[in-house]
Amino acid sequence: MPHRPSHMPPLSRRQTLIGGSALAVSLAMPSISRAASRPMFTHGVQSGDVDLNSGMIWTRVDRPAQIMMEVSTTESFADARKLAPLYADPTGDFAVKRLVDGLPSDQTIFYRFTAADLSDVNVVSEPIIGQFKTAPAARRNIRFAWSGDTAGQGWGIDADGMRTYATMAQHRPDFFIHSGDTVYADGPMEDEVELADGSLWKNAVLPDEKRKVAESLDEFRAQWKYNMLDDHVREMNALVPVMMQWDDHEVVNNWSAAKDLTNDDRYTEKSVPLLTARAARAFHEMAPIRFTPAEPGRVYRKINYGPLLDVFFLDLRSYRGPNDAEMTTELTEETRVLGAEQMAWLKRELAQSTATWKVIASDQPLGLIVWDNFREQSGSEGVADGVSDVPMGREVEIADLLRFIKTGDIRNTVWFTADVHYTAAHHYSPERAQFQDFNPFWEFVSGPLHAGSFGPNALDATFGPEVRFVKAPPEGQVNLPPSAGLQFFGLVDIDGDTQQMTVRLMDRADTELYSVTIDPEGIAL
Repeated sequence: MPHRPSHMPPLSRRQTLIGGSALAVSLAMPSISRAASRPMFTHGVQSGDVDLNSGMIWTRVDRPAQIMMEVSTTESFADARKLAPLYADPTGDFAVKRLVDGLPSDQTIFYRFTAADLSDVNVVSEPIIGQFKTAPAARRNIRFAWSGDTAGQGWGIDADGMRTYATMAQHRPDFFIHSGDTVYADGPMEDEVELADGSLWKNAVLPDEKRKVAESLDEFRAQWKYNMLDDHVREMNALVPVMMQWDDHEVVNNWSAAKDLTNDDRYTEKSVPLLTARAARAFHEMAPIRFTPAEPGRVYRKINYGPLLDVFFLDLRSYRGPNDAEMTTELTEETRVLGAEQMAWLKRELAQSTATWKVIASDQPLGLIVWDNFREQSGSEGVADGVSDVPMGREVEIADLLRFIKTGDIRNTVWFTADVHYTAAHHYSPERAQFQDFNPFWEFVSGPLHAGSFGPNALDATFGPEVRFVKAPPEGQVNLPPSAGLQFFGLVDIDGDTQQMTVRLMDRADTELYSVTIDPEGIAL
């Protein structure tokens, strides 16, 4: 049996099914006209970006509707607080989300949506319910999960569904970090894929928008809606807050503002900035991510999860220079990966953090070599430049950050990431590094959630990484389907008494592959 933290109640069958029942009804009743039927919730509910006193909630309906919302500290909604209604309309693809604030800390919050048809307000939907738990104001045990890469390389929703989500949900994490590649807008699917053993992988559900690359706004929206057709995804979303960040496949493979699609015949729309704008709008419409008034499309942010934990969500995609920028030891706009404004924000927030643990959620690893052009092994798609020497290119910006963390005596930073489609634990130390002006730290890699398995990648020694654990496909095997079992996630437990952090690397069968407990520096145990 999976270990359940003491502060989490057991799953009831009603809670498990609550996120999927409305969608199951809507799929089973396609012939009933809207005029004669109630509004329906089409893709369950989601929560996200939960902190001490607030959290985002999200849902989507099948038509223009007034969405009534209530929040409560009891499942019966005996003490429900009604929120001002929102309106679902075509401009937002009938999706709504809002920040619910003024909540008590360390409290399970139940939220309930009901929809009234705008053409007849007396025609009202069945309610749909979700829940999340606010962060603690005092020290207590905390558990979170992380992984990345959903529905990639042509592997969609088969008869088993996206089972890794169900496995994670059994552990009842306080929240889940989706580390990017949340959708694969550039990965068309087919109904069937022949496997190496001659058997067939069958994508049981395949809307037309998943048969081509996404170009229009509606096609980008459809990428998100596709993932939420999966029972396991919806059921976890109804129970566990999801903290979203993005990487490249939300737009197009290996994108930066300088990406050139001239020779990619799959695209009739060649403007990457335009595709990015459409993808970003769909991302913010369909994900329970907070809105930043100063920069409405911003993905990087900090979530304070009580005295033991701050989570810093990075965006290594939106502000980067071109992947083929000339390698130099100087920090230039072309060699940046975080960008000047995000870097200034990160330094400021890290310096001000009083949390025991500073988790840096990165959409790409630091030391793994990821080529932009794999065949020619050229261009830096990730941070590492592939040369184990002094920092060059994007490594210069990361070296500056690591130096800042050391000189500012910022303790207990741990990096969590995905992207490379296997799982690993890396320890970075200046004694093994070419660049040595930093303190040792850990980086943990997990994923994919439901995509092709690859790896492992070679390491660049600039920052002195050492592999403490790795699990990837056997040599020579690539793009293995989810049915091969190499789908991974990680679990992190922070002990409320000792403040120690335990990180476990898991597979979708719930096998513990690796575990390490890290003592917090500067804390007496």
